[in-house]
Amino acid sequence: MRRPIIDPNRSYSFRDYFEMNVPIRELLAYFGYTLQVASCTLPKSTTDLSYFAGLKERLETSLTIAQLSNESARREVLVAPILLAVGGFLQATVDIEYPLNVTNQLKGKIDYYLQRNSNLLIIEAKHDDMTRGFSQLAVEMIAFDQWLNQNDKPLYGIVTMGDAWRFGVLNRATKQICQDIHLYRVPDDVEELLRILIAILEG
Repeated sequence: MRRPIIDPNRSYSFRDYFEMNVPIRELLAYFGYTLQVASCTLPKSTTDLSYFAGLKERLETSLTIAQLSNESARREVLVAPILLAVGGFLQATVDIEYPLNVTNQLKGKIDYYLQRNSNLLIIEAKHDDMTRGFSQLAVEMIAFDQWLNQNDKPLYGIVTMGDAWRFGVLNRATKQICQDIHLYRVPDDVEELLRILIAILEG
């Protein structure tokens, strides 16, 4: 008889799910969710982006002078500048290492948590391995789904290595997580990325 991938008597942090390296479909099934790998439906804002003038150039400069040899460096140099700029533009709250404790198996810290009114965005930053990083992100989205009051809005999340960003969308009614097949590259795709981030938080 096959052992379950999750020990119901053990405590797990979000980081543990990254280290487990188990098939994501089995991991989500344990919590009662399914996975769809597809071109996810992502909103895009048509707002004027003049507020962000120079951001792409600053990111390009950072890439030429900074050694991005670990997760902390990537977060500081490539991830935080984008999220803080979006937060400033929308007057949205940007929480860093946001603590969340839903159950003994759904707890830990979220790298970045952006909120504006009832709209939110979860970001998990990684140095490498976006596949396992998405597994961790998916569990974090499940935790938020169980923590929030009933809401028909989808939940959006991102796993990023700084220079590559991948979205996930949780349909709360069907308990299905869509893993987007598209990657958004920074700095090349930063304008398109900004339009998606803004639209999500504007609702």
